[in-house]
Amino acid sequence: MYTISSKLKITAIIFMIVGALGLVYGFLTTPSNVEELKEMMASEEHHGDSETHAMNSEEDHHEAISEHEVVNEEHGAAAVSHEANAHESASHDDAHYEHVLHQYQTKPWSATFVNAFFFFMIALGALVFYAIQYAASAGWSPVLFRVIEGITAYLLPGSIIVFLIVVFAGTHFYPWQNEELVAHDPILQAKSGYLNFPFFLIRGIIYIIGWNLYRHFSRKNSLAQETALDLAPYKRNFKLAVFFLMFFIVTESTMAWDWFMSMTPHWYSTLFAWYIFATMFVSAITVIALVTIMLKKLNLVPFINDSHLHDLAKFMFAFSVFWTYLWFSQFMLIWYANIPEEVTYFIIRIQEYNLLFFGMLVLNFVFPILILINSDYKRIPWFVIMAGVLLLAGHYIDVFLLVMPSTVGPYWFFGITEIGGLLFFLGLFILVVGAGLGKVALRPKGNPFIVESENYHY
Repeated sequence: MYTISSKLKITAIIFMIVGALGLVYGFLTTPSNVEELKEMMASEEHHGDSETHAMNSEEDHHEAISEHEVVNEEHGAAAVSHEANAHESASHDDAHYEHVLHQYQTKPWSATFVNAFFFFMIALGALVFYAIQYAASAGWSPVLFRVIEGITAYLLPGSIIVFLIVVFAGTHFYPWQNEELVAHDPILQAKSGYLNFPFFLIRGIIYIIGWNLYRHFSRKNSLAQETALDLAPYKRNFKLAVFFLMFFIVTESTMAWDWFMSMTPHWYSTLFAWYIFATMFVSAITVIALVTIMLKKLNLVPFINDSHLHDLAKFMFAFSVFWTYLWFSQFMLIWYANIPEEVTYFIIRIQEYNLLFFGMLVLNFVFPILILINSDYKRIPWFVIMAGVLLLAGHYIDVFLLVMPSTVGPYWFFGITEIGGLLFFLGLFILVVGAGLGKVALRPKGNPFIVESENYHY
């Protein structure tokens, strides 16, 4: 039976404390008004493009005023035109800074959400992988069930945290919650039957309850099978897995629309839900592989052999290719069609997040191909670890790019708040998963396929 070491536990607690301080710092240092924003932007000239954007905007306004003045002087009305243009420029500047202030105030919310969702999606993806094994009556994977169940222990706290963030973030994330904006936007008015807060809240509650109920009962049946005199618990899990997967197909799609796509409510993609699923699934399988390797190193799972590791690495490889297929299909079709309402989603990511946008493609596709394409390498723990670390880094960036461009625009950087969020949720994930792995013996008993699984060789 696994017991989380005191050293690892202390490290995780330190991560959480330092991370919490970083998150608090992010919220406390957020500018509360335009004057504080201007002072902050003036002091950040060496930290990004924020000031450049503001200065360019101001210069454009002044150039426009000057051009209007010249024209109006030629018509003999310079004084009147100058006053009108100055007033118009001041109004435009005020609106510009109000918009920038909103984006700055959104940064700590976004940093928290990126990290909260990243670790939550690992637990949810692991649960889906677990359900697929039951629904498929897979014979190779039952030896992994206790490992997967330990990882899914994070689902309950992780899902509650993510749900609270999306509920209380309000207009920081979701402009369709701004009633004044909706009143002047025909597109948002047309979508208000779906994008309204009460329905949004109800859907979120359904997601959280449904996912966690399946995890609770599947785990309960799995443990009950160890002492059962027949296969009734296993058969219940088979049926539960089938119904859960049907439920998940629907709720994962609407979750992707609700929590991510509606951040830019004028934009949509029919591939978006599949894209979120691919990121979630490959990240979860990667963590399952890494945790399995760690437990093997501790000699706690001698019944798991290199053939099981090989199959996990195959899934990592396969779904990296699947993710790339969806990434390219979404990008290529939208870019080729060149419809302004659609390409705007990619324009800001290419212009303001260029290195991350294309670097993510290298981490999530190129490196896994190079490392895992050889069948023999899939059996070597260090190769799987290297591929896994790169994949997790790449898909963390993927989640970062799902959120930041839509919420903070060009005013982003990876600073104290983002690092704090990563440390806090990493520490929480380690503690919860460590506790989940230590509750029962890691070798499942009573499963009808356990002997086949222990003797699995490929």
